[in-house]
Amino acid sequence: MGVPWVSAPAERNRPVAAQIEREFSGVVVWYGQATGAWWAMVRVHRDVRLVEALNPRELRDAIANARGWPWPR
Repeated sequence: MGVPWVSAPAERNRPVAAQIEREFSGVVVWYGQATGAWWAMVRVHRDVRLVEALNPRELRDAIANARGWPWPR
């Protein structure tokens, strides 16, 4: 059934986002249909950081290096 405001592309990318969330505890991941980018909210010390990437592989790098990741792109 799904949520009416969630589109098919977002639903297709959810399993990938969920896998990345399992790999990085405490990180929230999503694919931005409007931006065409991957996003993650990452805890950096006592703060949080929003990182953006072009694909899941790059997002993993962004999460691992969130402190120095350039944002916005």
